[in-house]
Amino acid sequence: MRRLPSLNGLRAFEAAARHGSFTAAAAELHVSQAAVSRMVKLLEERLGFALFDRRANALVLSERGRALQPTLTDSFDAIARRVEQVSAMRAGPVLTVGMGATVAVRWLIPRLSGFHHDHPEIEVRIATGGAGAPMSDDWTCAVLLGDGQWPGYEAERLFSSTMQPVCAPRLAAELREPADLAGATLLHVSHWGQDWPRWLGAAGVPEVASKGLSFGSYAMTLQAAIDGVGVALAPRLYIQDDIAAGRLAVPFGLAVPMAHSWYLVCRASRREDAGFAPFRSWLYAMCGAMCGEAG
Repeated sequence: MRRLPSLNGLRAFEAAARHGSFTAAAAELHVSQAAVSRMVKLLEERLGFALFDRRANALVLSERGRALQPTLTDSFDAIARRVEQVSAMRAGPVLTVGMGATVAVRWLIPRLSGFHHDHPEIEVRIATGGAGAPMSDDWTCAVLLGDGQWPGYEAERLFSSTMQPVCAPRLAAELREPADLAGATLLHVSHWGQDWPRWLGAAGVPEVASKGLSFGSYAMTLQAAIDGVGVALAPRLYIQDDIAAGRLAVPFGLAVPMAHSWYLVCRASRREDAGFAPFRSWLYAMCGAMCGEAG
């Protein structure tokens, strides 16, 4: 059981200590100067020690007052921030979607305004996830790249893509045929170790004994390619905008189907969550439009 002194007394003391004045504390708390002085006096009687050394023209904290004031200030600030956050919380449904940062930035987020326009009552929160991260119970659902097997979850296939090598335009000009990759730096995504062997096999090139670098995500790998570090192999879904903008170039025309697809993943119990059904329908509409564009 908490044994707390008067909260009004604590507030009065904290304000007076922060301002160094009963008068300024009274103005902040919208009470009289006498009321602040009285509340602090009652608090001191309750605690059994003085919080201020009262002098003729100054209000000086006692040693114990100096020890108490910072904790009270931090605590009242934290309460004020939390009340503000709770007051700002939306009354409508919240949909938390876990996904890899690359597919979020390069595919979902540029299209998300359409969903918000159709369903302004649903607050969408994008959480960090992906093939290298486990599902979180806080997520309503997830859009993940994989083989469709997430034990304990339902997975619906959304779409796939093809893989192509890309690099900075100046580097692409030096690559005439796939065998030239033997002299290039290959950029790998650490948890998709079979990407390059699959593409090289389809190109009829033995796996090149090339120096390489490994990154934790497609996003980092592609940034390295844009910066001229080496040649990346990435889904067409991720690179089309950079190719159109001239940041990346395709040195070889060969594109191979990805070994994995993107899935909508969720627990069966979350399918009834408010917001899930309209988001699922919207996702399928986006996937259908994307397939139409590709065709």
